[in-house]
Amino acid sequence: MPEYGQYFKALRESKGFTLRDVEKKTDISNAYLSQLESGKVKQPSPNTLFKLSEVYRVAYSLLMKKVGYPVPDDSINNEKSMVQTIVSNKLGEISSDEEIELLQYLKFIRSRK
Repeated sequence: MPEYGQYFKALRESKGFTLRDVEKKTDISNAYLSQLESGKVKQPSPNTLFKLSEVYRVAYSLLMKKVGYPVPDDSINNEKSMVQTIVSNKLGEISSDEEIELLQYLKFIRSRK
């Protein structure tokens, strides 16, 4: 499975969304979303990534880079959210695996409420 499949799944779950929820918000079929998360989609379109970036509230350029599109590094830094900046300042740079683990932990914390 491509690394980004797990990332998209972790993003969705950390928001408490089902595949159907994301389908309703983006008009992207839940079957396609499932294939995206399982790694069957090799490189989703920029249009799809834009829709997902809005629903998941992450930088569009970050999603573009995750799936392998060329993106200038400065555009990612310019689009960092305040929360991402705070986390980065406190924890330092985190790896992709750590980011997925953090998203899964956030899902766990939110499920306890």
